[in-house]
Amino acid sequence: MKARSAQDLLSQLTERTRSNLAAGRDFLALDDTTLHLSRSTAGRPDAWNALENFAHLNYYGDYYLPEIRKQINATKHRTNTETFTSSWLGNYFAAGMKPGPQTRKINTFKKANPVNFDPAPDRSAIEEFIRQQEEILELLQLASRVDLTRTKTGTSLSELVRLRLGDTLRVVIYHNWRHVEQAQRACVVAG
Repeated sequence: MKARSAQDLLSQLTERTRSNLAAGRDFLALDDTTLHLSRSTAGRPDAWNALENFAHLNYYGDYYLPEIRKQINATKHRTNTETFTSSWLGNYFAAGMKPGPQTRKINTFKKANPVNFDPAPDRSAIEEFIRQQEEILELLQLASRVDLTRTKTGTSLSELVRLRLGDTLRVVIYHNWRHVEQAQRACVVAG
């Protein structure tokens, strides 16, 4: 893959995380009825409401945020390089998560489906999401001090599948973005 500026990547991810954080705070202002709306009322029986989207994101945040912190703290590659080079696999995962005009549906692993671990999420799911976004902002600051290409993290798929730190940050932040947009769509379904 082509090298890119590590600082530019971290700046873009920081801005996206700030947008995700602002959106999370906006959700707190919505009433409970709106937060429980889902596209299932519009013919999609498996569609999640806003709270289920946040519960899903928190599930992944509970894995990735400690993993990212652990690898930043443990890395031997303490010198930040000017460039970051994505791996083929990391770029594939990140591109698949990033929302866009042709966002494709991705099936969720059963263990990460909120109906299987939190069948009735409440506002605390949004509060936890906000806390996790604040933690991501801190991790992005810490990541600026290490080599984003040579520092590796495990994935929720398997500890054997490792991604470059820059790719992991992209996957996590794009995944958050994707589901924030999905939660927003769920809340306007009745409008």
